[in-house]
Amino acid sequence: MENTKNLILAIVLSLLVMLGWFWLFPPEQQANNPNDPDIVSTTEDVPVTQQQAGQPDAAVAPVSAEAPRITIDTPELAGSISTQGGRIDDLLLKDYHVTLDDNSDNVRLLTPVGEDHAYYALQGWVPAGGLDFPDVPGPDTVWSIQGQGTLTPDTPVSLQWESPAGLIFTRTIAVDDQYMFTVTDRVQNTGEAEQRLAPYGMIARHGTPPDLQGFFVLHEGVVGRTDGELTETKYSAIEDLPRIARENAQAELREATTDGWIGFTDHYWMTTLIPQQGQPFTSVAKYLAQQNVYTTETRMPVMAVAPGATIETSQRVFAGAKEWATIRHYQNEEGIAGFIDSIDWGWFFFLTKPIFAVLHWLNAHIGNMGVSIIALTFLLKALVLPLAYKSYVSMARMKELQPEMEALKERAGDDRQKLQKEMMQLYKDKKVNPAAGCLPILIQIPIFFSLYKVILVTIELRHAPFFGWLQDLSAPDPSSLFNLFGLLPWAAPEAGTTLAMVFIGVLPILLGVSMWLQQKLNPAPPDPTQQMIFAWMPWVFMFMLGHFASGLVLYWITNNLITFAQQYIIMSSHGKRPDLFGNIREGFKRKTKAEPEKKGKK
Repeated sequence: MENTKNLILAIVLSLLVMLGWFWLFPPEQQANNPNDPDIVSTTEDVPVTQQQAGQPDAAVAPVSAEAPRITIDTPELAGSISTQGGRIDDLLLKDYHVTLDDNSDNVRLLTPVGEDHAYYALQGWVPAGGLDFPDVPGPDTVWSIQGQGTLTPDTPVSLQWESPAGLIFTRTIAVDDQYMFTVTDRVQNTGEAEQRLAPYGMIARHGTPPDLQGFFVLHEGVVGRTDGELTETKYSAIEDLPRIARENAQAELREATTDGWIGFTDHYWMTTLIPQQGQPFTSVAKYLAQQNVYTTETRMPVMAVAPGATIETSQRVFAGAKEWATIRHYQNEEGIAGFIDSIDWGWFFFLTKPIFAVLHWLNAHIGNMGVSIIALTFLLKALVLPLAYKSYVSMARMKELQPEMEALKERAGDDRQKLQKEMMQLYKDKKVNPAAGCLPILIQIPIFFSLYKVILVTIELRHAPFFGWLQDLSAPDPSSLFNLFGLLPWAAPEAGTTLAMVFIGVLPILLGVSMWLQQKLNPAPPDPTQQMIFAWMPWVFMFMLGHFASGLVLYWITNNLITFAQQYIIMSSHGKRPDLFGNIREGFKRKTKAEPEKKGKK
């Protein structure tokens, strides 16, 4: 049974080694081919034509530099809207900077056509019946501004365009004080015949994002929901979608009857189309290979507008940071079903969601994310304390049985079957579960992975400071042995280099020491191979986890220290106080010459 325990430990170590390997050496990022036409600059590149079945075209037309713009100015957003196409295509996030320096550039979310990696949202109408695109505004139509020319939470803006068919189109764009735009389109029919047309929304992205990480643990690409079903599609998978002739592209269409939304998600940012909930629509993810353009679309049913009548449709556009509290507000208070799942919670969502909710609550009261991680670790350890208690009690009882175990080994000799049978009977008589010692390790695995996921994907950890040199808990410890943690007059190695991997920082060293101390609560195993593995394990983990997010390393250190205290106290209370200093001294002793001689006689 001792061998079983060691096997489980080896499996756990292997899993963590694999995780560390993928972290240190993630899959190669997708790179855009500079020869690809990822910037559409002429209308000839993507002709805007009426689609079969009345569906919108890719609508990736050029934006005229002369087209007037509407300024966006809110507490969270800055930018502008182009009157050509009425597209939201210029957006900066005021509260987020590219680097830790507050004087660095704000994070840019949306970019106009004509610049690298154009990324924008637009709404429009598809003609149906006898109408054609000259009769409805297209993506290159220049609208006229009505009244107020600056979009703020208190002042919506209106655009207007009149078609040759006698249809007057009015678009009103409003924005709240966070990241939600509401686009309301009205069509007034001043003609003498009924007209039919269908509204749509679109987010277009020219090429893959320049900061695409391509890490298998993190989802980047299309994220959407239709009737309760969440869909996540990476950019490479969008390119592999089946080709649909009438779309003239790789595409996937999903029909929603009650609720849904679709858009593009980055590591920390997202742009999403949200049609009116409770009404049917078609959700589309598409890739136009010739133009190297990805789009997500929402297509609503055809609407009829009688002579002298007016129709209206509305759609929301989320464009901003994936803040948990903000997205949760839109879900719970604004009726966007399942919107919290736009954050990539992963396979262990049943753990990552509550873990982050508690962490967020702690940080709201403590005001320091690092201290909150420490407090969270105490709470998690308290939850699993009953199992840990049973485990450490079982370990103490196993130590009590050690003399009897040695006697059994002498009696059994080389008869392994007899030894196993008598050991199991001994465990049964003494009511000891030898596997109980593995429970804390097994419980720790999903908790570790869940917290790893939380720290990786949630924006609340981005640039979150702890103390001193630790100013970003989502990044590795920036200190380094290379310059004696800042005492020497040269810079630390750049992150990701071989030198940075070797010359680790303060937190990884503390992690190795804490694991080593925890290990010394028990004597070294008698088997030489096991001795070597356990002796190297803390230091291997020290380097392997040294380049994980410092928030995760902080959690691991705290967890080790709490586990150390728990094990020491519980085992001492059962009369088996760990000989910590004796085990440390024993580890530094050299083998005596008698040991190999005795082994040789065998």
